[in-house]
This record gives sequence, C-alpha cells and structure tokens, in this order.
Amino acid sequence: MSVSILVVDDEPDVAELFRQRCRRETRQGTYVMHFAASGVEALDRLVGEIELTLIAVLSDINMPGMDGLQLLNEIKQRRPDLPVMMVTAYGDDERRRRASELGAFEFITKPVDFDKLRKQLLNLPSAAD
Repeated sequence: MSVSILVVDDEPDVAELFRQRCRRETRQGTYVMHFAASGVEALDRLVGEIELTLIAVLSDINMPGMDGLQLLNEIKQRRPDLPVMMVTAYGDDERRRRASELGAFEFITKPVDFDKLRKQLLNLPSAAD
C-alpha cells in the first residue's frame, strides 16, 4: 500500500532533493510524494488532491505569505491527527517551542538526514495501520 507525503517548501530545489532521496521508495510504490510551494497551496492540496492515505506533512517554517507555523496551526485545526514535521535551517529554541505548542510531531533541522527521516516516517502512528 502506498502512503502519501506532502512536502511544503518555497525553494524549488527542496522538492528536487526529496525526489532524488526518496526515488527508491517512490519507484517501489511505498511513497507517493506531493509538493507545495506555499502554505496556501498545501491547504488546497489537502482539501482536494491528496488521498486519505496521507501519513505526514513536512513543512518548512520560513516561507513568504503563510509561514510553516501558521500552516501547522491550520492543518491541526482541520486534521488534528495528521502528523506534521517542521523542517528548517534555523533550529532555535523559540521555533521549537512554538511548533511543539501547535502540535508538531517532529522538528527537523536542515540539511535533512534522510535515513533518520525514513525511520521517523515508519514510526508514525498512521503508518502502522
């Protein structure tokens, strides 16, 4: 069974990095990767384009318009059980605290350790179902 992962980042090279680093899982049908370049685009995709097998959202914090913390808040209001992992180059304590208060499942610092990320995705509550 394939599971969907939504990656939200305003930098186009991040989507390409995830495509490259998750190529094996995508080819095997383990993951279906979805990408959004903004918080607004991510919310639109969550409403209509991504199937119910979505297991996680990985979101950058620093984005123009709706930032990742605002997106996290919106997602948690709409789908409280959906794990959201915050990804940022800036791992300061205030952002971690705020992300945790808003219900972030995990806080990942760039550059992403993809081996660690794969293990985290396998351990998500909905991934075991």
